Amino acid sequence: MTIVDLSACTVFPALVDSHVHLVMSGTTTPALRRKQLTSTYADRRDTIAKHLRQHLRCGVLAVRDGGDHNGDTLRYKGDADPRSPTTVTVASPGRARHAPGRYGKLIGIPVEAGKTLVQSAFGENTRRDHLKLVNSGLNSLTQFGVESAPQFDESELAAVVAEARKRGLSTMVHANGHQPVKLAVLAGCSSIEHGFFMGKENMRRLADTGVVWVPTAVTMKAYGDYLKNQGHRSDPSFADVSRKNLEHQLAQIHAAREMGVTLALGTDAGSPGVHHGSSVQEELRLFISAGYSVEGAIRCASRNGALLMGLPERGKLAPGMRADFMAVKGPVAHVPDALHQIVCRVVEGREIGLDPAGQ
Repeated sequence: MTIVDLSACTVFPALVDSHVHLVMSGTTTPALRRKQLTSTYADRRDTIAKHLRQHLRCGVLAVRDGGDHNGDTLRYKGDADPRSPTTVTVASPGRARHAPGRYGKLIGIPVEAGKTLVQSAFGENTRRDHLKLVNSGLNSLTQFGVESAPQFDESELAAVVAEARKRGLSTMVHANGHQPVKLAVLAGCSSIEHGFFMGKENMRRLADTGVVWVPTAVTMKAYGDYLKNQGHRSDPSFADVSRKNLEHQLAQIHAAREMGVTLALGTDAGSPGVHHGSSVQEELRLFISAGYSVEGAIRCASRNGALLMGLPERGKLAPGMRADFMAVKGPVAHVPDALHQIVCRVVEGREIGLDPAGQ
């Protein structure tokens, strides 16, 4: 039996990124972003595998994908050799559904003409892990606080959420702004993704219903950093909007924590400037800056994410739980800054290196 001395380390549960897009990288170069969307499936398959290695490097052992236009992440899961499973667990919805002519092309497809949302979402014989819906536009990067109208009404959302529940599927909903979030929560969705400018009334709904919030604040931090690097080439007002967006989202995270809302850490990795694996580190820092203790932030990035993914045996260091944990040198306060220097990775009770077989 091998004994590993971790007496000078902090040990914590393996992490979960509850919102990623594995087929996309965090590059900010427009040509590269276009290329990764028009590449072959073989190329995108290699990209997915690369991103999973990046997550493992930063202590992430499970990721919840937010969908892609071609359903490649779900296909990747289906193509995996069961004799050599990947170390990082992947949950995928395949292709998200959005309203015709509205935001969502990058992560899914529109509801087909003549079909209801339910018929579109479940017309394919797809063995997905959860359902992804888009119920608003993007958070504006040029005008502070601008909200878009909902893509679906409450009855449409309630019908598709009920059908998903019958099939044992949770429902993740992209929603920003008061009304899009309100309708998704009233319809009984499992989680609100992003939730920019949703307001305290919706936070109370989240707390009362147990709907999980995945705030992805790091997207605004990444955009602000990108604008700084652009210098004179960017409109200075855009940097101001990005800063205000981030500050507002951090204030919402602070308020939600005090109101008892369950938050799960997700990064939206694959968005411009949001890199797989390393962005978990930055999102943890943002949670802490919004009032979470280090331990509380790690709980959002481990136990809360595991439960959201339907992995009750993970995300907690306790008897009877799956033995997935990481260790970094130093006290617990060092964990967020030390995620790129993990000294020990244990998966299902087995210590592994950075590039295990099958990864």
